[in-house]
Amino acid sequence: MKISYFTHSLLSCWNHGNAHFLRGVLSEMIRRGHEVSTYEPQGAWSLDNLLQDAGEAGLDAFRRHYPDLHSHSFGADFDPAEACADADLVIVHEWNEPALVAALGRARRGGARFTLLFHDTHHRAVSDPQAIRAFDLDGYDGVLAFGETLAAVYRRWGWGDRVFVWHEAADTHVFRPPAVEEAREGLVWIGNWGDGERSAELEHFLFGPARRQGLPLDIYGVRYPDEALGTLRHYEAHYRGWLPNASAPAVFARHRATVHVPRRFYVELLPGIPTIRVFEALACGIPLVSAPWDDSEGLFKVGEDFLMARSGAEMERHLAALRDDAALRQALTASGLAAVRARHTCAHRVDELIGVVDQLRASASPAASPVPVAR
Repeated sequence: MKISYFTHSLLSCWNHGNAHFLRGVLSEMIRRGHEVSTYEPQGAWSLDNLLQDAGEAGLDAFRRHYPDLHSHSFGADFDPAEACADADLVIVHEWNEPALVAALGRARRGGARFTLLFHDTHHRAVSDPQAIRAFDLDGYDGVLAFGETLAAVYRRWGWGDRVFVWHEAADTHVFRPPAVEEAREGLVWIGNWGDGERSAELEHFLFGPARRQGLPLDIYGVRYPDEALGTLRHYEAHYRGWLPNASAPAVFARHRATVHVPRRFYVELLPGIPTIRVFEALACGIPLVSAPWDDSEGLFKVGEDFLMARSGAEMERHLAALRDDAALRQALTASGLAAVRARHTCAHRVDELIGVVDQLRASASPAASPVPVAR
């Protein structure tokens, strides 16, 4: 197939988690012989911030690990329909401008031959629904939603059986255990501070328990305001700044365990969606303890693939056990890694995507008369 994907940025993963999954999926497509074209806007916010933060060197890890991936940068005069004229499949991520989303829908509605999918990997459908409803999805063949609870939102908006659950996953060509084990020490957390969506949870489930157990804690991420940096100093955590996502496996390999603290929207309004950090950590063979979230889709076996802490005190007990019990660490590592390799790799998601395309093409419902998102 000829595949076109419209993203905010392929080059930059600076506060742009979709780039993690996108790189893995498109690389797998290329390995299978598909022709892939990726498009991103000039002046993308994430790329601009990466370059301000780290300069051109900030792109080195991406280029080293993904030499086959390239992106077309487009400006105001770009015609997306013309660029995709000979494509078989076009996927548009939700972090794109409404005008571009609408233009591709008009092209499909006007007879373009490609299958057209909208890809949603964020909580805005519940946290800011008007931002999603601003997209004109008339003409789209279907929606890819990164969890069942998000897919249910689109079904309520009228998409019926044309919304598909397409979870994120780990690129196991990059995210894998170290070839040679070396000494590990302390905890690591890789995540962005964001907009106060989990500030209290981080203190309760990560900073406080780590300090009380005397565990060294390294923090990687961006968008940490002065107040947040002050919090880290208070808890004696070490802030390491931005980390290229492709460099995360080497960081995991130096630490004894990691912690997952989901954003509040994924706990309260979109349960069942762990986000890609869980998949990537388990793929790297590092023991994981998570703050509470409801694995309503049964993606993992809690207590076997990773540990769940329902309170700060329970988090402390889990962290102490991981520090002191090598057998527990080994068991969690083996089970979590096996779960990812069995069900949650980018290769699995490519298989699922091809199945979605085949199903839509076999459907009797023409894309020229879709059910639009409710206004």
